[in-house]
Amino acid sequence: MVQSRTTKRNALHELGYKIFLDRYAQKDMTRSTLAVGDTVIVVVDSATGQREIGAITALELPQVTVKLLDGEVVTRDVEHVDKPLETEPEQMMARVAEGIAQAEGTLELQQEWAERFKWLLDDWKFVPAGRILTAAGTDQALTFYNCYVIPSPKDSRAGIIETLSQMTEIMSRGGGVGINISTLRPRHSYVKGVNGRSSGSVSWGALYSFVTGLIEQGGSRRGALMLILNDWHPDVFDFINSKRTAGQITNANISVGVSDELMEAVKNDADWVLQFPDTNDPDYNDLWDGDLETWIASGRKVFHYRTVKAREVWNSIIESAWASAEPGVFFRSRSNKMSNSWYFNPLVATNPCGEQPLGSWSVCNLGAINLARFYNEEKHDVDWETLDKTVRYSTRFLDNVIDSTPYFFEQNQQRQMQERRVGLNNMGLAELMIRLGIRYGSDESVAFIDKLYSFMTRAAYETSIEIATEKGPFPMFEAEKFLESGYMLSMPEDIREKVRQHGIRNVTLTTQAPTGTTGTMVNTSTGIEPFYSWVYYRKSRLGLHEEQVPLVKEWHEDHPDETKLPEYYVTAMDLAPKDHVKVQAAIQRWVDSAISKTCNVPNEYTVDQVRELYEYMYEMGCKGGTIYRDGSRTEQVLMLKEEEKVEAAPVVEAKVEQASTPHRIYPRPKKLIGVTTSSKTPFGTAYITMNGKPGWGGGVV
Repeated sequence: MVQSRTTKRNALHELGYKIFLDRYAQKDMTRSTLAVGDTVIVVVDSATGQREIGAITALELPQVTVKLLDGEVVTRDVEHVDKPLETEPEQMMARVAEGIAQAEGTLELQQEWAERFKWLLDDWKFVPAGRILTAAGTDQALTFYNCYVIPSPKDSRAGIIETLSQMTEIMSRGGGVGINISTLRPRHSYVKGVNGRSSGSVSWGALYSFVTGLIEQGGSRRGALMLILNDWHPDVFDFINSKRTAGQITNANISVGVSDELMEAVKNDADWVLQFPDTNDPDYNDLWDGDLETWIASGRKVFHYRTVKAREVWNSIIESAWASAEPGVFFRSRSNKMSNSWYFNPLVATNPCGEQPLGSWSVCNLGAINLARFYNEEKHDVDWETLDKTVRYSTRFLDNVIDSTPYFFEQNQQRQMQERRVGLNNMGLAELMIRLGIRYGSDESVAFIDKLYSFMTRAAYETSIEIATEKGPFPMFEAEKFLESGYMLSMPEDIREKVRQHGIRNVTLTTQAPTGTTGTMVNTSTGIEPFYSWVYYRKSRLGLHEEQVPLVKEWHEDHPDETKLPEYYVTAMDLAPKDHVKVQAAIQRWVDSAISKTCNVPNEYTVDQVRELYEYMYEMGCKGGTIYRDGSRTEQVLMLKEEEKVEAAPVVEAKVEQASTPHRIYPRPKKLIGVTTSSKTPFGTAYITMNGKPGWGGGVV
């Protein structure tokens, strides 16, 4: 029977418990153990796939009757009902801790580290990435890695399909994929073998996007894809605008690979050549891998398709980002200059969320420290001692993941064993700063972030050095070359000297993932983001849920006579856009990989303001970024309450009431009534019809 989650140490709020059961708990996939009284997850709307938690009240196979948390009773076919075998987070934590500890060399060490990892996971101090939570400690052939970058497709029909096969294999086993499609010849270019013309890189990107939408990973989520096209490619304008063309690329994120050369040309209002290698070169099929600089340096021929002003390319990126929040930008030159793997594995693309620039066949190995758990109320400070211990255990945990996960491509295994890439990151930064009374984006916050992230990075690097003395450095480690990376040149000299003397276990150690699902599960601020709003709606396959931030409720309970929140209670929409970038840049200083960060701006933000913000990102040393103008997409994962949209209140001053049962999306009635309104868009006037049940009164349902 479904139990209350309000009193236990690892308690989860209602949506968090749904996420745990739906995404990460082990399940009876055969449904052979279903019984009356079992807690189950049931599809309540087959059209949307919306799921709810309930308990079985009757079982007459193939029909199962379930009483939902809100009291509604539904009857569904058995294939629409999943039974979790783990119904408490502690069960999952024990499975994961024991599974990851198996990578240790002796039984004694396995037992010792299993207990340490249980301590690490307890109270959600450290939250491994979702793939680890799902697969660790099981016999399932699912990857522990959230995402991969695979080689750019060879410029042939066979090469394109081979990449498609690799992509689908990874996605079907739970991984997201990043692909740089700059290897594919431009639209309308000649294809000698069939005496025809190429449909272009964007059309093949659309194929990868379409197939991504067909794949459900391990029964819990859709595939995730990042497509990148470099700034010199003749199809770059088509690519930039592809998300604005209805139905073209709908199941992928897109980013433009932006070079330092383009940014310099933009600054100087210089020309920019769109070019591509000579496809008739006798070595084209064997040597062309998307690295135009190497191709040109080898003396091989390229065709200049078109010369434009660099600002035309840049402005096209900006205008599309203003209109549709994409493409993002991947500052590829900077990423490679800063990369610790610069001398053996150039970075070609990012993972779907952008926090991991990777070389071909590299992987994301992610886990997040929940900073909200490290507030020391007595000292009104960070619990530095426990945080240090957590960082060190987390680093070893993620290093063990490398030796624990199944590998289904030999190339992935070879690459990861060569470099042993780790991506330790965090969630709960905004919550921690609010508890400390620090305003997100302020100069005080930048100073605090520098102290906090230098502390965590030092602990992670020292731990990796210690593991290297115990187990050996990563095989591709060459001390002097490693220390020449842009990142290592900026590290404290004592860390550099320890690396020189002892080596280091992992080529990279830190990153910053969005942690959208896991952060929501444990009910804290996600990634390094501020809270989106104090009250908002979250849309997912589990339905539409009203989310209320516990911090605000706690403050009003402690201050019953106050109505206005302190000035350090700020949300994403309260901040000046440059405050977002200041925080990202301060963290990037201590992150050896990259950062997934959305800079939220108000709907009335202009194209010129978006341009200034992207250029500010570049000036501040960011490796990439995404700007989201509120309302620039037809659907968004996070939505403000309607009254907040109308009033555009900068701070929520009313007391926050306790959240009621989360909202559900109910089946559409056969008869609706509606009103139609018009709205100006970047493409002209749009006519929007809003429907509702009879008697709805004209408000949005």
